[in-house]
Amino acid sequence: MGNVIENEINGIVSDILEDYNHGRAIDKIELFQQPDKDIIVDIIHKLLKIVYPGYFWDKSFRIYTANNNLSLLIEDVMYNLNKQITIALRFHQDWKDVDENELVEVAQRISVAFFKQIPRIREHLESDLEAAYDGDPAAYYKDEIILSYPGQLAITINRIAHELYLLEVPLIPRIMTEYAHSRTGIDIHPGATIGKYFFIDHGTGIVIGESTVIGEHVKIYQGVTLGALSTRGGQRLKSVKRHPTIEDNVTIYSGASILGGETVIGKNAVIGSNAFITKSIQEGTRVSIKNQELQFKYGKKEPIVKNDLEMDEAWYYTI
Repeated sequence: MGNVIENEINGIVSDILEDYNHGRAIDKIELFQQPDKDIIVDIIHKLLKIVYPGYFWDKSFRIYTANNNLSLLIEDVMYNLNKQITIALRFHQDWKDVDENELVEVAQRISVAFFKQIPRIREHLESDLEAAYDGDPAAYYKDEIILSYPGQLAITINRIAHELYLLEVPLIPRIMTEYAHSRTGIDIHPGATIGKYFFIDHGTGIVIGESTVIGEHVKIYQGVTLGALSTRGGQRLKSVKRHPTIEDNVTIYSGASILGGETVIGKNAVIGSNAFITKSIQEGTRVSIKNQELQFKYGKKEPIVKNDLEMDEAWYYTI
């Protein structure tokens, strides 16, 4: 009885290797010329330990002086992040052809600038934690929010990635936020600008586009999309404001879609569940969808039609 794989393997290997010679983007074989995704994920985990000291420690450590360990951790992250930034900068139009020594110096300046923002990032995260605790009666402890809420994790990683985005670091910010997306189901582009006291409740299915601007004390629920009206323009739309602006003290309930770069949701507005909005909403407005018609059929009787559900005076849906 012949061995099918043994007879075919040489031809298969040759065909696949030959397929790499077409010059396509997927054919590129340049070892160590792209940031290492696994290292970046490890950096995220270590940055979580830095921004929330005491919550994410490696249980294998036996420590007496936390500050000494934090000092070592900060230096370790800075060293590894700087190496990844140096690699990533080659993808930036301004730095792809510069001398290696100059590239290293640019990466070091960016790394230092990023770490100087850590206290400010933590200040914003404290406000997000306050918003989550004050806004969710199901939260019994702030520790519970830090350790288990997907919204807090997604916001944390986004605030870290956003600072690198502002420093024009290629690739790394998006790798970070897509890791958060894979962990939480919450997709926030690192370019989105988000004010203090931001609370994501439940969170699954939320999408926040690159040029979105969100003010302070904003609360959004699961399934919300802050997106673009159209991406048919492709790369021509790069750097164009495609996503909405959400002003202070806005609440957006589950399943709502708010689209377009010229769309502004004014202060203190409330957007009800499943609303589809492509035009600006003025300050203090409540937007809701008229109740849909429901049919209740009992056995062989004619269906009972109701189109006015009993709702409390808040009129919107929440959990």
